[in-house]
Amino acid sequence: MSSKVAEVAVSSTPKMQFPFLDLKAQFATIREEVMSAVTRVMDSQVFIMGPEVSAFEEEVKSQTGAEFTIGCASGSDALLLALMALEVGPGDEVIAPPFTFVATAGSIARLRAKPVFADIDAVTYNLDPAKLEAKITKKTKAIIPVHLFGLAADMDPIMAIARKHNIAVIEDAAQAIGSKYKGKAVGSIGSMGCFSFFPSKNLGGAGDGGLITTNDPALAEKLRILRVHGSRSKYEYQLLGMNSRLDSLQAAILRVKLKHLDKWAAGRERNADLYRKLFHEHKLTDLVQPPVAPDGYVHVYNQFTIRTPKRDALKSHLQRLGIPTEIYYPHCLHLQPAFADLGHKPGDCPESEKASVEALSLPIYTELKQQQIEAVVNGIADFYGRA
Repeated sequence: MSSKVAEVAVSSTPKMQFPFLDLKAQFATIREEVMSAVTRVMDSQVFIMGPEVSAFEEEVKSQTGAEFTIGCASGSDALLLALMALEVGPGDEVIAPPFTFVATAGSIARLRAKPVFADIDAVTYNLDPAKLEAKITKKTKAIIPVHLFGLAADMDPIMAIARKHNIAVIEDAAQAIGSKYKGKAVGSIGSMGCFSFFPSKNLGGAGDGGLITTNDPALAEKLRILRVHGSRSKYEYQLLGMNSRLDSLQAAILRVKLKHLDKWAAGRERNADLYRKLFHEHKLTDLVQPPVAPDGYVHVYNQFTIRTPKRDALKSHLQRLGIPTEIYYPHCLHLQPAFADLGHKPGDCPESEKASVEALSLPIYTELKQQQIEAVVNGIADFYGRA
């Protein structure tokens, strides 16, 4: 390719007016606090577990509503450790939705258990309780409802079905810290809750990090052992565990951010309300479906996800205008090559499959400016001829 052609190719890619997620803007508001926390850890030279992790585990209880909190290396490990604590293994089945990040079902398959996919609700994107009971067999060991995009799953009927069949419930709350369901914090309702502190989460670290919650003291003790190679004391191994410890540096940074989490959540909610107001003003609500926040739920908007049958064309239009969007998740798990051995085919989970071609996430972070949200909605209105 000649340099002239190369220049044309580069210039034809529109520059984004602003990022989909601006972590630099968030960091600028807490820079001194974060750097002080990092210096404190560096001065201590305690990098694995230690007082920072213990303090974070205690402080985060207010957001999870759980009696016990166990830090670990990532949200994916949190799911894996929760399943290990229930002794899930070959021959067992675990029910999960297919419209979610791969870690939800991947943690099941890694233990040589079988992921059983139950379809989602068309409005909330979460596990549909009406589709759940038909998936239960004598081999079902657990159910993993996902609180997707920051909205809690409908936990009352899920828990009722689980109790009826004596099945454990692991809440995948990776995207939903601070979210509530009928007054209860996510992560405090099921047998265990699993959280992620990946940088893009509402409470994000400077790298990977995770947490497991439970109100069961026996499960809590087991989880603490499993995350350190299955050891309660040095060189003595009660269980076959793994290395999944939360770093002191991550814990220290998360302690700083935790103090701001409620304020950031309020900012996301404010931006979501502005999106809805502008959609209404531009008469777009019959063309795009904004996310719902049902009565009794607290939505924390890790993502602001709309849906439209013209998703791909709308995304391309917004990209030409320099407006960032993201697609979560374009390929359902039950149709992914990694799960081909389960023998699924298109049509097995129709609502999940429909969401995978219609869902589009818009910028929602707290630092987003009103004029930036207006630019997003104006771009959508322009696409539909309603600018």
